[in-house]
Amino acid sequence: MKSVPEYFGCNVFDDRAMRAALPAGVYSSLRRTIDEGSKLDSDVAEAVAAAMKDWAVEKGATHFTHWFQPLTGITAEKHDSFIERSPDGGVIMEFSGKELIQGEPDASSLPSGGLRATFEARGYTAWDPTSYAFVKDGILFIPTAFCSYTGEALDAKTPLLRSMDVLNKEALRILKVFGDESAKRVSAYVGAEQEYFLVPKDLYDKREDLRYAGRTLFGAPAPKQQELEDHYFGAIAPGVACFMKEVNTKLWELGIPAKTEHKEVAPAQHELACVYDVVNVTTDQNQLIMEILKETAEKYGFACLLHEKPFAGVNGSGKHNNWSIATDTGVNLMSPKGHAKDDLRFLLMICAVVKAVDMHQDLLRISVATAGNDHRLGGNEAPPAVISVYLGEELTAVLNAVAAGTSHKETSTKEMTIGTEVLPGIRKDNTDRNRTSPFVFTGNKFEFRMIGSSDSLAFTNVVLNTVIAEALKGFADKLEKTKDVTKGVRAIIADTLKDHSRIIFNGNGYDDSWLEEAARRGLCNFRTTPDCVPHLVDKKNIKLMTGLGVYSETELRSRYEIILENYCKTVEIESRTMEEMAVKHIMPALGKYAGKLAEVAAGKKAVAGDVACAFETGTIRKLSELTDGIYEAAGKLTALREKISTGEWKKESEDIRDKLIPAMDDLRRKCDAAEVITAKEYWPFPTYGDLMFDVIRA
Repeated sequence: MKSVPEYFGCNVFDDRAMRAALPAGVYSSLRRTIDEGSKLDSDVAEAVAAAMKDWAVEKGATHFTHWFQPLTGITAEKHDSFIERSPDGGVIMEFSGKELIQGEPDASSLPSGGLRATFEARGYTAWDPTSYAFVKDGILFIPTAFCSYTGEALDAKTPLLRSMDVLNKEALRILKVFGDESAKRVSAYVGAEQEYFLVPKDLYDKREDLRYAGRTLFGAPAPKQQELEDHYFGAIAPGVACFMKEVNTKLWELGIPAKTEHKEVAPAQHELACVYDVVNVTTDQNQLIMEILKETAEKYGFACLLHEKPFAGVNGSGKHNNWSIATDTGVNLMSPKGHAKDDLRFLLMICAVVKAVDMHQDLLRISVATAGNDHRLGGNEAPPAVISVYLGEELTAVLNAVAAGTSHKETSTKEMTIGTEVLPGIRKDNTDRNRTSPFVFTGNKFEFRMIGSSDSLAFTNVVLNTVIAEALKGFADKLEKTKDVTKGVRAIIADTLKDHSRIIFNGNGYDDSWLEEAARRGLCNFRTTPDCVPHLVDKKNIKLMTGLGVYSETELRSRYEIILENYCKTVEIESRTMEEMAVKHIMPALGKYAGKLAEVAAGKKAVAGDVACAFETGTIRKLSELTDGIYEAAGKLTALREKISTGEWKKESEDIRDKLIPAMDDLRRKCDAAEVITAKEYWPFPTYGDLMFDVIRA
């Protein structure tokens, strides 16, 4: 049996495979393209294609696909075989440089937000050589970007690559101001924490809401849920451990550095986290992680739920985005050299983040806006919808001291004892870990905790890269004109704290008083997707994105349309599913149970009179009232949906927020109340207790 280091990345055409398969000159040229962004020569492309094909065929591949990320939130692929006709009537395996570099998938049926009409079908995929190709299930997957016939970005990756270029350009300017000429490239690095639920597949199949909507639209709380907090970091059930072992093996074979696995707070909830990588690579890998979690779960009798709020009343699932920037020489610019107070470059980078987040709270909230995430944000397991930055008391004090021109003496010790000589001293971090803040500095990175578990990482990191690049650009413009860099940096720190300190909050984000304080500070509080998404096309945001070349105005407006359209269609699917479940399953079940109770009551009455029938008659009365209420609420949903379905997405999304969702909540309350008083054998769906606790025993 091979060890992990022996098989890690065995199915990836990574640097090791390229170095072994390519001539030295070709390899060097390709590395320049990957590392420095130099143009790829056509002869090099031909050589790489031939070597990549031979390598993939040895791995059992018969087809290749340009693997891309359309604006659906998931990936897309079209498979073509390597076979070509040979003169003798047989076939040979061929793969050209042109096929490697460019593909032509049909773009007409993928979201474009008005960029392309249905009859305008042509689209192009372009190879992203910075993200390694890999073999999976007999297919050579080639990560690509996706654009329209007229050149607009129709995918999540293209703007991400553009934002990386902008961040690199402005960060290099800052380094040069400080006299660092050694770095040739600065990249954003991201480590993602992926939360998910596992439920029994046979029970999942019996719930239309899970199959159609990914979350439970009905469900009374189980007698025990997460109140005792005994699931978090608990022992992993044997069946789940086997599932996790296979997931790890598959990920490691694909060069994905799965690192951490554990139980999360809610019953049946778990987490997987990976080692950091360049942001576009991490984004590609996270898409694979979600696919592999779902397909592997079925093999072990589970269904993997990636919805942000599968169960009401317990924690939902997020995808924490740990973001930092580092040079190609290995320097993390978000990590101080020695004492933070002595590293002005580090403090300047922190100020860039503070300024960027404050100026673009709206964009960061928009970047995580979905119907699913609206249920999660502001709950006790997730940050509030208000954006704030947590720096910790120590770093905040350092910045204030530098801005004021005073000296700062560290108040925290680097090592602490726990009160017994048996245990070693523990090294203390620069900051605590605030789990209530959406944007937290954790010592050498910022953790953005608002992304939903089913989301792509791309859009959020486009926004992060771009807004921080803008802040760095402003700083570089000033510092390049100053003769005294130290004095200039101190002035920028002072100005940043003066103008943007309102965004810094080191307290409890779950406290109701914080929302009042945030309002006094003038911070945004966009609670829902319809509240925030229209601001995507505000003049300041169009100017930012077009000015830095990350989105064209038409591309940005298309995203606005797509996000709102997805929101409307998602909630409308949920409402139709609720109606079907209520009318076709719940109401008939209540009728059967009421009939059985009436039969029992009649038997009791014949023997002991009316006094013996209090439970039966009382329950029948409640069931009758609830059945009438459910019937009325379901009918109201139908009428509302037909009335608000206009196709004008802004107005429709607002009507859904204000009218349809409250009506859905009303139907749920009535159905959940009926579940509480209905005998288990009559209730038509697996309960919360069944779904969440059967996996724990697996």
